[in-house]
Amino acid sequence: MSDRSANYEQDSLGLWQTVAMGTGVMIGAGIFALTGQIGELAGGLFPVAFIVAAIVSGFSAYSYIKVASAYPSAGGIAMILKKAYGSSTVTGAASLLMALSMVINESLVARTFGTYTLQLFEGEVSQIWVPVLAVGLIVLAFVVNLAGNKVIGTVSNVSAVLKIGGLLVFAAIAVVASGVELQVAVWPPAGESGPAGFVGGVALGILAFKGFTTITNSGDEVSDPEKNVGRAIVISLLICLVVYLAVTYAVSSSLSLDELLAARDYALAEAARPAIGGYGTLFTVTIAIIATASGLLASTFAVSRMLAMLTDMDLIPHRHFGMPGDIQKHTLVYTVVVAALLAAIFDLSRIASMGAIFYLVMDIAIHVGVYRHLRGDVGARASVLLAAVVLDAVVLAGFLWVKIESDPLIVVISVVGVGAVFAFERFYLRRLREGDDASELEAAEA
Repeated sequence: MSDRSANYEQDSLGLWQTVAMGTGVMIGAGIFALTGQIGELAGGLFPVAFIVAAIVSGFSAYSYIKVASAYPSAGGIAMILKKAYGSSTVTGAASLLMALSMVINESLVARTFGTYTLQLFEGEVSQIWVPVLAVGLIVLAFVVNLAGNKVIGTVSNVSAVLKIGGLLVFAAIAVVASGVELQVAVWPPAGESGPAGFVGGVALGILAFKGFTTITNSGDEVSDPEKNVGRAIVISLLICLVVYLAVTYAVSSSLSLDELLAARDYALAEAARPAIGGYGTLFTVTIAIIATASGLLASTFAVSRMLAMLTDMDLIPHRHFGMPGDIQKHTLVYTVVVAALLAAIFDLSRIASMGAIFYLVMDIAIHVGVYRHLRGDVGARASVLLAAVVLDAVVLAGFLWVKIESDPLIVVISVVGVGAVFAFERFYLRRLREGDDASELEAAEA
């Protein structure tokens, strides 16, 4: 392997460091960025939408755990797809969709950081600071990632304890202050969400749990990966579900649905005001800053490794552009540049929508591939795999239906994006094969 190739630090992440990395991505984006967005779609049923999203994510996790435990690898999702489909267009396109959904998640987390940080300032504050702060956080994550796995693992461990503990304290204070009475009625549900709106809320809820794929992408950097990859995924999902339920109950106790929707981009900060006033807001914003910063750090770590793996697998092209260092450093640069551009251009709602569509398309490809080609090798049950496919398809269809009615432009952008990724991969892989064939022919003639 040349000094320009991707290098992976095997056994550099223990079980709890891996759990911290997974929960770092999930909690960093999920609860702070998406509570209000899900409430807008699911109405008063938004806590239930989180539960259903956890169930769907549990079925999805089954495929990843089975294959990643049998074949641990950095860039594990690409490895799963390659084992299922070979070096094909589907493998390259679905892997790239996953990487893009992770980059989109980074911009979502970064804008959430900017939105919550502005709540520290009284009076009218220009919204231009949201993308400015978002880009600044992305740059900081880039610098920390250059320091290596041990620094990332330490930061993830400390921040995981702070944000999970902080969120549970927030939930307890908000519930006690409200007298343990729900302002948002779960049943009969408040608002006019309807079945399609609820399914759309579930789609966004899945984004709050999809951070478990970060663990899959770091497979052979995890110690004892055959056991710890699956353990870390299950533990991360359970921790996040408990935290999400506690927080959504607190929000439902503190805010009416109208108040929640009015503050959808900073719902938790608004929910803290009735409990302990300005101090509650300060406390919640501080936890949000820790959560979003650590979430971005963990996501940047994972996606840069995944892109490096795709390069090593000859599924995407790579150019050094005169940059020093190995491929991992280069893909880290590409990751933060794209994330920064998205954070500067799109608002939270549209970023979340693109991320959900890209991820669900990729997720369906994973389950179909494992069902058709790998289930015997890894001992996966066909019924669970088929259930995962059906659940993903229903959620994706419902989400597209809701967004076509409310924001057709983002559906067009997302569908065109998916099509462009598949077209690009087909073109690139065909040119690559033609180049290989020409080289072999020249060698034979010589």
